[in-house]
Amino acid sequence: MTAHVAAPAAAPTAVFPAAPGWLDLSAAFGDEVPAIADRDDLVVTVAPGAGHGAPACFFPDLATIEVDGTHLDKGVDPATVAPHRVGDRRRYRTAWGLLTHECGHAKHSAWRAPDGAPPGAVAAADLLEETRMEAAQVRRRPGDRYWLRASATNLILADTRANDPAAAPQMTAQDAARSAALLLARVDAGILTSREVARVARAVRDVIGNGTLAKLRTIWRAAHATADDDGTRMIELGRRWCETIGADPDQPPDTPNADPTANGNGAPSPLAAAITSAAAAIARAVAAESAPTDPVTQAMEARAADEKARRQAQDTANTVFGGAGTGYDPAARHIRGTRAPSAAEHTAARHLARALTTAGHRDRTPAKTRSTVPPGRLRMRGAMTADAQRAAGAIPTAEPFTRTTRAAVPAPPLRLGVICDVTGSMRAFTDPAASAAWILAHAARYTAVPAVTATVTFGSGSVTSITRPGSSPAKVTEFDTGFGCHTIDTAISALDGALDLSRPTAARLLVIISDGNFETEYRAEGQKMLDRLRGSGCAVLWLAPGKPGTEPMNGATVHALTDPAVTARAIGQAATAALRATR
Repeated sequence: MTAHVAAPAAAPTAVFPAAPGWLDLSAAFGDEVPAIADRDDLVVTVAPGAGHGAPACFFPDLATIEVDGTHLDKGVDPATVAPHRVGDRRRYRTAWGLLTHECGHAKHSAWRAPDGAPPGAVAAADLLEETRMEAAQVRRRPGDRYWLRASATNLILADTRANDPAAAPQMTAQDAARSAALLLARVDAGILTSREVARVARAVRDVIGNGTLAKLRTIWRAAHATADDDGTRMIELGRRWCETIGADPDQPPDTPNADPTANGNGAPSPLAAAITSAAAAIARAVAAESAPTDPVTQAMEARAADEKARRQAQDTANTVFGGAGTGYDPAARHIRGTRAPSAAEHTAARHLARALTTAGHRDRTPAKTRSTVPPGRLRMRGAMTADAQRAAGAIPTAEPFTRTTRAAVPAPPLRLGVICDVTGSMRAFTDPAASAAWILAHAARYTAVPAVTATVTFGSGSVTSITRPGSSPAKVTEFDTGFGCHTIDTAISALDGALDLSRPTAARLLVIISDGNFETEYRAEGQKMLDRLRGSGCAVLWLAPGKPGTEPMNGATVHALTDPAVTARAIGQAATAALRATR
């Protein structure tokens, strides 16, 4: 049989180490095998040294599968595996792929070579069985293709020994045919792609030619269509394989050349180099593919990603808003200084505070209750029912009194963050944005709604706080423009961490004042953060200059401002709308 299907006389080889995690891993893998192999009699052993000298092995007479634990993906603790969750299998996809491969043998490698069968033909049939079985497995369970691809690199390198200088394939017909059966045939089986094995195909054609390769392909495609228990057909195909490459089907196959200098200069042969290159390409492709998953794992990963994003946002907020004081960073190069607020700004802050208070008001909710005694409105029907119950000698259960109470509904809190672009193209908005920052901070102070605001600027590769959460600066901070490097991603992250914009516990609004002309790397990261906020229910208002060439990010509500002086009014209207929409 093949290296992955042990001979009848073979005995298991696994010896469990002291660590109990391997026992847990073997049991967890074994629980999932019946669904993959369509058998409930299989015993699974996963431990370092298992596999009968191969990455994995199936023992037909013992109904046992062994997987060498050294192929467990790096960094995975055997005691932590949870293969009952499909999405968890991605962490140890190589080991799970090896298990899936052996389950395929357990289900589909049902034929046995008859006594007296020619050894060369049997060896060729065993070689063809590898891809015949995988083709049958993916026809029965298409979702197993990813896992078979994940194990292909280890199986190919083990079967071809391409990374062993003493036994690597040489430019011979037998080695070329074996390589074709293990790699090119997996393309027709639906496991690999022609692009991944293109270099191997060229090396094989250089050795045996297009005509011979076409004949071999006809043979392995015929094997893919052979029934699981048709040993006679497989032996016949093995005989044809030997005859095609000029080998004697009645003799055992030649052993690999053990001379590492057989290629002339000690370097790997072109065929061996092509195989190792293909194995690396397959590994990269599998790592980039989306693995099968399940709703539970998706939810767990989403929670973990959200918590990671929150921690990063909190760290950024600590950097931007950290330190003593309640105002701006005086070391920021674009800060011009401060000025006293005008009477109009004081008035605007009070007007906005009243508007927020009105928007946050909620009608009291009525609740009707019934009772057997006052207070409340007497319902005659209930009173008559109670009298009838007493006359009958029963304990009265009727509740004739009805009372309506109205409970006050607290106003939802408001979290409002403002980001202002201070690069050269936004010069006209610096003064209105500075005024708006002061107005918002003081409106949050005056309103009855529990509101928190913060304002930052971004430019010159840095983010600067103008107003901090929970503070109301006495003076208006003025800033200038003329700096490039749009770190919009850092600005969004800082406000998220400071105001909890991604947590749906309040009315939340993020305002971005910019033309959106960002560098590609900052825009891509900023878009991810914006999408995350939008997904959590945070409203995003984009105030853009009323001119051609603006590029707001996707998902934001865009409002073009032809007059920068109305910036504060536009933000106030959006804030009150967010409050009204919050329930």
